[in-house]
Amino acid sequence: MDPQQLGFTPQRPVGWLAPLLLLNTGLRTLMALLFGAYLDKRELQNALSGDSFQQPGTDGELWLDYVADLGDGFHSTYSVAYLLAQPRLEVDGRVLPRGQVLLMGGDQVYPLANGDGYENRMKGPYRAALPEAPADGPRPTLFALPGNHDWYDGLTAFLRLFARRKDGHIGGWRTQQRRSYFAVELPAKWWLFAIDEQFGAYIDDPQLLYFEKAARNLGPDDRIILMTPSPTWVKAAKKPEAYDAVDYFIRTILAPTGAQVRLLVSGDLHHYARYTGEDRELITCGGGGAYLLGTHQLPATLTVPPKDTLTRSASRSREYSLASRFPSAAKSRRMGWGVFGKLPARNTGFATMLGIVHTLTMLAMAGAASQGGTIQRLFSIPLVFMLVLILTGTVLFAQPPGASSDKHARHWILGLVHGFAQIALAAGGTWVWLQLPFRDWAWPGPLAVAAVLYGPVIAYLATQLLALYLLIASYFDVNVNELFAGQGIEDGKSFLRLHIAADGTLTVHPIGVEKICRKWKADPNGAPDSSWLRPEEPLLTHLIEAPIVVDGPADPAPASVPAAPGSAQL
Repeated sequence: MDPQQLGFTPQRPVGWLAPLLLLNTGLRTLMALLFGAYLDKRELQNALSGDSFQQPGTDGELWLDYVADLGDGFHSTYSVAYLLAQPRLEVDGRVLPRGQVLLMGGDQVYPLANGDGYENRMKGPYRAALPEAPADGPRPTLFALPGNHDWYDGLTAFLRLFARRKDGHIGGWRTQQRRSYFAVELPAKWWLFAIDEQFGAYIDDPQLLYFEKAARNLGPDDRIILMTPSPTWVKAAKKPEAYDAVDYFIRTILAPTGAQVRLLVSGDLHHYARYTGEDRELITCGGGGAYLLGTHQLPATLTVPPKDTLTRSASRSREYSLASRFPSAAKSRRMGWGVFGKLPARNTGFATMLGIVHTLTMLAMAGAASQGGTIQRLFSIPLVFMLVLILTGTVLFAQPPGASSDKHARHWILGLVHGFAQIALAAGGTWVWLQLPFRDWAWPGPLAVAAVLYGPVIAYLATQLLALYLLIASYFDVNVNELFAGQGIEDGKSFLRLHIAADGTLTVHPIGVEKICRKWKADPNGAPDSSWLRPEEPLLTHLIEAPIVVDGPADPAPASVPAAPGSAQL
């Protein structure tokens, strides 16, 4: 895969525990949280076109694809892009044509939003998958909703890529949107509303005015698909205020029209999960390319909006039950055990950092125990400083929420236990070091041996201790994301293929990919709209669950229509 021929540089998966990346991402997140309200480009978007869009489909029916969390390593991102670009997919005996609309649900690039990142991690792979508009049908349209990683530069790169007036396309997909949010009229009284929340904080006034204008076309017979950047219905189980913005939008913009929100869909959590209730389906599908996130910690039921919310006029709370997930809970738990092998192998920079910290701690402990010479003390960091550094680092790694948050104590306890365990490991390493003859060598001989011999060994042991901590902490619902981010599992991808039939029936096909492709071959003689690279090894798909019939015909028939074999009528 020559970058000169492809026009982009295929990227390795993001190493999420790389020390510099953790520092950089943390600083960007802090700046976005502190200054995001002052640099919020959604306010400026009021000067851009405020039109909604229409996608009438063909003969009154429309196919749509949904993918999210896609701009990571090349193999995983391109595997999904390749499947989305094919004219049709045969999945478990069903032939599903390519979506006439492609919806990207957030985090189109990792880890930080910039022009090069979008080009190499998202735009390039998707252009290679569908280089030109299809010759045998209408050109598919692409709409994108920003996620938190798209927000790290204040949406600058996102708007330049997805809201272009001139040359608005990514390969064979054309882009139409002019803002970071959009409303699209679909066939058979269906509408798509995609709202942009800045880190879940609020929905800006120009955005509300935009959707108020679009909602004037809604009536009691209309049904709505609502796209959000994050599955706040799941996150509200821990933070009741997380769902407030979405609830406010539904309650004040959509509910007065009488239209029914029948499907909420989001990415952000890198797995597939569906909650079902009496009024709507809540689907998380973040399997477009980023590392796989486990599902075993998902609650069996949700109350949405949560009863603990402080919003006085919140909508009536309803119960939703977990109907399906991918991977399964049992497989998710098994994957968690892979952290012992994958954590040190895929995070060498993080292991090196742990080795340096432990080596310095050992030298400080050895110096305190043996009262080493003047030169050794000059090269030793005070022991108290190292102990405080370790405890502070492990507590921060456990990400304790505010004292007012429920169950915040478990983060502090687990972080401190992990810190003391690392200190115990350092003490054990110091005891072993003091039994070796290297300690009596002339300085700086012991320092050289510590760096060459002790450092790598203690780094491996420290990462194994960290892996053990992550595995145990996950059972208390702490550091679950880090348990899987540290492994960087590329397999287990997912996306949705939705179909609006001419009679108004909306069917969702959740498609899973157990194993991505890692070997590709060029296809220089293919048609202009065929993928530049094709898989050398099988790229198999399957239905995660039976097709989900979200809603039936727009005009109810006198008699009920039986569900298709293998479908789930809801």
